[in-house]
Amino acid sequence: MSDRPLSQRETAILLLLMAEAREFTNPELLEQYGFEIKKQERERLRQFGFIDVGKRNRAFTHKLTKNGLLKANALFAEGIPMSIVLAARMLEAVVRAMASGLNRHMRRNGIGLADIFGREPGPVPATDAPVEEPPAAEVATEPSVIVNAPTASVPAPSSDDIETSIRKAYAQLADRPNAWVSLTRLRPRLGDAPRDKVDATLRRMISMPDVRLVPESNQKMLTDEDRGAAVVIGDQAKHLILIGA
Repeated sequence: MSDRPLSQRETAILLLLMAEAREFTNPELLEQYGFEIKKQERERLRQFGFIDVGKRNRAFTHKLTKNGLLKANALFAEGIPMSIVLAARMLEAVVRAMASGLNRHMRRNGIGLADIFGREPGPVPATDAPVEEPPAAEVATEPSVIVNAPTASVPAPSSDDIETSIRKAYAQLADRPNAWVSLTRLRPRLGDAPRDKVDATLRRMISMPDVRLVPESNQKMLTDEDRGAAVVIGDQAKHLILIGA
């Protein structure tokens, strides 16, 4: 039964319940999205095992089951068939529900749209892995200016200044466009910028369309230095940064 194709409306109902991740009655659907689940649609989706149907007062309730979530995942993985052309009202309802779900996910995990809609990062090139410290001549250039400057007259860097420093350091370290650079290599190039302000700036930058921060895919290769250089966003440590065009 579950292998039979879903109708356009049944597909929309499945995706909407997936995005909302909660129980809905018909009056709630009508008020929030402007449509109801008809008896035939309710019975077919229940027979497929995609929704649980209950009662709240005199209204039917509809909630996605585990099998319904698996079906929705399959629709995303395989692509929604071209034959599923949703009517304008149903399409609007699905888009609004998914936008709401994405917003909850981004707030909960401290990520931006680029983390969701960007391509999966490939293997980290060897040049982007933690490497030996740069030659002494390279290290001695900028820090000497900082050390010799009168500390009392140097104001604390602003968030915009730190962002500029991060972008400059990334450009110096990236050996090609859209390269992944480890925070282990990037942080030493930010001078004496306070760690908490650097982290706050990185958390702000992740919402920008040209910035991505991701965890190292091979956790076994992380050193203590890599873990210490990571920035925690949401509940996840991010070790690599990419700043694109």
